[in-house]
Amino acid sequence: MKIVQLLFFLILFLQNPNPLSSLSPDGLSLLALKSAMDSSPSSVAVFSDWNENDSNPCHWSGVSCMKVHGFPDPRVVGITIAGKHLKGYIPSELGSLIFLRRLNLHGNQLHGSIPDQLFNASSLHSLFLYGNNLTGSLPPSICNLPRLQNLDLSSNALSGGIPSSFSSCRELQRLVLSRNKFSGEIPVGIWSKLQNLMQLDLSSNSFTGEIPNDLGELKSLTGTLNLSFNEFTGEIPKALEKLPVAVSFDLRNNNLSGEIPQKGTFSNQGPTAFLNNPSLCGFPLQKSCQNIENPSSGSSVSGQERGNKPKKGLKPGLIILISVADAAAVALIGLVIIYIYWKRKDSPNGCCSCTSKTKLGSNNQNQNGTMGCSLFSCSCANGEAEESDLDSPSEKDSHEHNTSSGDQEEGNLVAIDKGFSFELDELLRASAYVLGKSGLGIVYKVVLGNGIPVAVRRLGEGGGQRYKEFVAEIQAIGKIKHPNVVKLRAYYWAPDEKLLICDFISNGNLAFALHGRNGYASGGGSLSWTTRLKIAKGAARGLAYLHECSPRKFVHGDVKPTNILLDNDFNAYISDFGLNRLISITGSDQTSTGGLIGGALPYMKAVQTEKPNYKAPEARVIGMRPTQKWDVYSFGLVLLGLLTGKSPESSSSPMASASTSSRGESGVDLVRLVKRGFEVEKPLSEMVDPMLLQQVHAKKEVMAVFHVALACTESDPEIRPRMKTVSENLDKIGN
Repeated sequence: MKIVQLLFFLILFLQNPNPLSSLSPDGLSLLALKSAMDSSPSSVAVFSDWNENDSNPCHWSGVSCMKVHGFPDPRVVGITIAGKHLKGYIPSELGSLIFLRRLNLHGNQLHGSIPDQLFNASSLHSLFLYGNNLTGSLPPSICNLPRLQNLDLSSNALSGGIPSSFSSCRELQRLVLSRNKFSGEIPVGIWSKLQNLMQLDLSSNSFTGEIPNDLGELKSLTGTLNLSFNEFTGEIPKALEKLPVAVSFDLRNNNLSGEIPQKGTFSNQGPTAFLNNPSLCGFPLQKSCQNIENPSSGSSVSGQERGNKPKKGLKPGLIILISVADAAAVALIGLVIIYIYWKRKDSPNGCCSCTSKTKLGSNNQNQNGTMGCSLFSCSCANGEAEESDLDSPSEKDSHEHNTSSGDQEEGNLVAIDKGFSFELDELLRASAYVLGKSGLGIVYKVVLGNGIPVAVRRLGEGGGQRYKEFVAEIQAIGKIKHPNVVKLRAYYWAPDEKLLICDFISNGNLAFALHGRNGYASGGGSLSWTTRLKIAKGAARGLAYLHECSPRKFVHGDVKPTNILLDNDFNAYISDFGLNRLISITGSDQTSTGGLIGGALPYMKAVQTEKPNYKAPEARVIGMRPTQKWDVYSFGLVLLGLLTGKSPESSSSPMASASTSSRGESGVDLVRLVKRGFEVEKPLSEMVDPMLLQQVHAKKEVMAVFHVALACTESDPEIRPRMKTVSENLDKIGN
């Protein structure tokens, strides 16, 4: 009988040497996916090379295979057909791909429910189905997958609740269910078992009830815990204080109530994390909890009892005594504040000013040229730093003199820092070298007679009638005293000449250190990881100081590697902050041949060269005012440059998205490139600067900085962290 069957199959094979059954079982399962799509032109184009007469599907578009021990043919391990606008459904036959590891069908128009049988693909560890029209509930069998690490089902129409079986997803690292129609309470008791979970986003659903306490047990969480735009009620659990300090909260637009916890992770949060919860109170919201009535059950008295109870007031003598005591206390507090102010003003080591009483170039300064203060050791009242001793009596007289004579033809050189002294004639006689040209003016290196170099920036010649505005801006900039911010030493004003004199930082800028002379070539420089991390930390401290402790809480507006200067020890200095306002006052015409200092500093036409775009997406909208969150995004791009060795411009290469239409989108392309790498689980060696591959010990630190950078470059500015949080998170890395 067996011989007859063999002869029968042999005859069939000879009659049809290329039957459908010649395709491997994995190929047959994939043909079910092709059949589940409609016959639109986009579908036909995507599946044009999915040929049923092939022996295996390993060369089909979007399919990846690998050799598996014990099997003669390679097996399908990945399916990636994303952003193709496919219309259809997910066939249950995909569950028979037992070696499938990654299924990525995001950005299509798939409908229907997620089939239970899909989770028979026991090797599946990454499932990306976001951006479709899927409906139904989460299959309870989803956590039958023992290796599931990444689950992103956002931007669909899924409903129901989160199954309690999610406690079995022990390997889960990323769970993104945002922008769906999920509802009900979040189950309690499952989160403490998800010790590998790094990202949790449940935003824009209809979840109700209280936030579970055991969310505080997510020890591996990074980035943002996003529970915004739901219907959560009750108080914020204090257990969330135990989350890693790098975590940011987004609890906006819920019905939460009570006082915001103040310890642990909550100490790093800004007010935007808690907006639109009418019954929330306490720092950082501008809403005191004393204004919210919380009557206790034991204090309720009926109206009749209150009416029958005689009212008692304070005696006049007691009122007078209390008033006198209050006045005395206020006077005492005032005296203490005045005493502390003058003591700190006279101190040479005041932390917010970080000024030295020695002259510029004195050997008493440390390597940074400052007295070496820590970032936030200064006392900030209402977020503002103490003013340094900028306006000494002589300087005030000089300002007043200049204010009254602003329209005269004479100019005046005004020293902002007491430790800086030289005469105008000395500047006139000095040798000058051009350091750079841009739309913000020309920068020269000027070597003074005592051999000390300074940087002189020539501004425009206009604004002759706006002297007071100019001085007000200069004074605000001059009050910035921080080891990681370039220090303004003096300025010169004349009707036809405006100069800023700053410290000269000797080792160029970060763009040159990373990419060479042009500042935006592809590929990194020779900086070690230790040096890059040091630069990132220093730049973050300086920018955080500008945001948090400077008198005006500056927005830089142009954070990029060319504005991060480096000294010989690779300490980082933030430069060029506040310049846009000054340029708007003085104008930007650099072509004149006049000027008092025309001989020493030759005029050259400023050049606007096309450079990589480090601007935030919202900053590219005409008419938008700069915000600190713009700076955070730009700094995130700087971090990605330190990690990958790429600038935003170079990320628009064929390795990046082929759809890039202009360099204006290049910053977004770099972010998209990195996020895509994490989605498809590219090896770290393919994402980082090759220079860093020599430092194997730095892998964990590199990953930690990647997470900080991606948090900074969130598309929604509201969920980006503050620079203070960014700086603190970076300082914890490597320590």
